[in-house]
Amino acid sequence: MTASTRGPKYRQIANDLRGKISDGTYPVGGALPSTSQLMATYDVSVTVARAAIKELQNEGLAEGQPGKAVYVQREPAATEPSAEYRNITQQIEGLREALGEAVQQFDQRLTKLEQTARAPRRSH
Repeated sequence: MTASTRGPKYRQIANDLRGKISDGTYPVGGALPSTSQLMATYDVSVTVARAAIKELQNEGLAEGQPGKAVYVQREPAATEPSAEYRNITQQIEGLREALGEAVQQFDQRLTKLEQTARAPRRSH
């Protein structure tokens, strides 16, 4: 499974299925794996498999047809980055700016040193 290993197992499966819907493994109009297939693939109970499908149904991504299958209705919408991701991105940007400033200061100091080294020496 390619989903994150954090959170409840049913949510991990739902996340994995969302990814597979997005990448076309399960196209819109196509059937999702059956409950028994999910149980075998993810080594989970019927309750966990059903909860994963229910989550997708609650989001409007899938719809069940009694006696048939659960079909993909639409692709998941692009999600907003998490607060943690935004925070890390801001930290990285701050580090880039600090590094840029440090390199500029280093370059200025190096230029002064080079100029001093090239200047003719005065005798006392």
